[in-house]
Amino acid sequence: MPLRARQRCHAAVTAVLALATAAVLSAAPPASAAGTWNEVGSDRADPLTESQGLASVEVPAGSPNHYTGIGTIPIGVRSRGWNHVGDPDASYDGHVVEPYQADSGDAKMYRVQAPDGGWSEYVHKLAPGEALNNSWVAISPDGQWMLSGEYGTMSRFLVFPTPGVNAATSPSADLPQVSTVHLDHAVRDVQGCDFSGPTTLLCSSDDPDGSLFGLTKPLLQVGLSAAPNGTSDVSGHVTALRQLPLRSACSGSFEAEGIDYDRRSGTLRVIVVSPGFCVLTDSRTYRFTQG
Repeated sequence: MPLRARQRCHAAVTAVLALATAAVLSAAPPASAAGTWNEVGSDRADPLTESQGLASVEVPAGSPNHYTGIGTIPIGVRSRGWNHVGDPDASYDGHVVEPYQADSGDAKMYRVQAPDGGWSEYVHKLAPGEALNNSWVAISPDGQWMLSGEYGTMSRFLVFPTPGVNAATSPSADLPQVSTVHLDHAVRDVQGCDFSGPTTLLCSSDDPDGSLFGLTKPLLQVGLSAAPNGTSDVSGHVTALRQLPLRSACSGSFEAEGIDYDRRSGTLRVIVVSPGFCVLTDSRTYRFTQG
């Protein structure tokens, strides 16, 4: 082959390889997707009492993790229509907040356990365009503000005063939405979020499609432009860190559930429910540490 022809052929091959490489990289998850949070162990998640969410509780000292599941809903709460509980969170002073929803209606409910063990209920009437579902709550490190999420494909998180902690809240008054976190990238089917710092959230997504970030069931990180203050909206930069573990003796659809970050040990925990019959046998709460 003449030199010029070889040069033209080499240039064409180089161009094709460059285009192919660019296409692969554009379809792949971010380079940081693997290795930021390393799996270090797991525990069986009971399908009745540990299948929706969890929260590490610091006060009183020595408290066990607080789990939610279909079997943790009190009969009196269920009889009033609140038949689904999501991923809870706990303030650093020991208040635990559980998010509830009903099959229909115009409100959500947040059930709060105080450090002394007493319970109270706070109801939020839906704003126009707000989804009925109530998947999770995340309490800001200062305890004053609570983020809450809607299921489906969303570009926002809602901000409320933390019921039972913020002095502006009362069980006898509507719990108002006070601001919004505007996300720079849509998220799908977020099942739980927790603060790992004043302006950083870690979230578990049950996204079955994978088109948003190039992987299904991702662990997401949301960096906020400022700490929530209850008066100003903030923006959130979304990054997919890795895929959550999907391991079971059964094949089928897994479900990513709640998440918790324990600042005392630096341990991240995420519940993944197994498909089919294996929901009873090998659903897991996976543990991760950063490294």
